[in-house]
Amino acid sequence: MPTDQELEMSLRGAALRVTRPRLAVLAVLREHAHATTDEVLGRVRVQLPEVSHQAVYDVLRALTTAGLVRRIEPQGSVARYEARVGDNHHHLVCRSCARIVDVDCVVGAAPCLTPSASHGFTVDEAEVVFWGLCPQCSAPSSDRKEVL
Repeated sequence: MPTDQELEMSLRGAALRVTRPRLAVLAVLREHAHATTDEVLGRVRVQLPEVSHQAVYDVLRALTTAGLVRRIEPQGSVARYEARVGDNHHHLVCRSCARIVDVDCVVGAAPCLTPSASHGFTVDEAEVVFWGLCPQCSAPSSDRKEVL
């Protein structure tokens, strides 16, 4: 778990003011990858009960814009946020329970994949989502534990 000083340095390094809500949101995302806005809000409110839903939205937007947080939106899912940025990793998503797991770059250096035609774009990132069933959901039903 990162220290408050490390979180403050991250914010300052991205030219963001250090505020209690920003520190709390960043700390939550460093501990809980792929969290939804509501999950972030719930965890932040343990530390800062007075923080509003709008404040968390604003902080997530500022952190995403600054490049400290990455927003992902797997098809059929609400937006999720993670603090793992800058490495162009990808995701595995379970079709049954919606569990999301990080996968390192598919092949080579970022952007990991080269499009068959760039159409003049300078490609700097590729997003790949692998869909399937996680080990718990793919186990025979007699072995499967309920996932909530």
